[in-house]
Amino acid sequence: MSQKPYRISEIEHHYGEGVHILHDPFLTTQLARLCGPETTQPLFNQLIVELYTSLIRTVINQEFPQHAVEMDTRMRATTPNGVFRGEIVDRSTPTVVVDIARAGILPSQICYDTLNGVLDPRAVRQDHLIMARTTDAQDKVTGAAISGSKIGGKVDDCFVLFPDPMGATGNSLVTAMESYAGGALGRPRRLITLNLIVTPQFVRRLKQALPEVVIYAVRLDRGMSPPDVLATTPGARWDEESGLDDHQYIVPGGGGFGELMNNSWI
Repeated sequence: MSQKPYRISEIEHHYGEGVHILHDPFLTTQLARLCGPETTQPLFNQLIVELYTSLIRTVINQEFPQHAVEMDTRMRATTPNGVFRGEIVDRSTPTVVVDIARAGILPSQICYDTLNGVLDPRAVRQDHLIMARTTDAQDKVTGAAISGSKIGGKVDDCFVLFPDPMGATGNSLVTAMESYAGGALGRPRRLITLNLIVTPQFVRRLKQALPEVVIYAVRLDRGMSPPDVLATTPGARWDEESGLDDHQYIVPGGGGFGELMNNSWI
């Protein structure tokens, strides 16, 4: 008998389909600790491991295909009834995890290692992109540029995952995703982001550029919105929502995650 579909707990919003902002008290608590000014190494990276281990499991449960199996247990040696029958994740699902340096290095490795433990490792690979924001003379973010890459091959029928902690403007992820969605590498089955924090601007940028993208986030930050807008359901007054300051950093946010992960302040 087929299992009931897995259902995640998520907040109500008006951003449309394919946007999943989790309602998970444990993850929200750990993310709040991560963003606190007192949290430094090694606790910072320990919390990143906790958060992304949970987030990739959520994505696997919700998105990845399952199939029916019959598998002998150790009890099969003593009884013919020692057979497990049920549905499990299809371990042959082709998957690519994209590391966007530098804040994405550790999250990508966590997702890659977790997937290797669930799927057939021959179906999993990790790609690498070196990216940076581009700014104008007034230090306003204008986009993002790829300065280097190591891409391991085609992505036909693959789940392509982008674990990037801070979804601020969305420019970097759109640039990264367009490398995989343009057709030169084949046609991916699904493009999925795994973010800790996203802003309304991030969601709009991704959905306008790549309507098929699926977004998973632990938290939505829109702290620069007027108080009356904050009192509404997210997305109800989307044009008036903001989670970015004048320098396009997330508010309330958590500061520069790439700097904190690497203890490097350049």
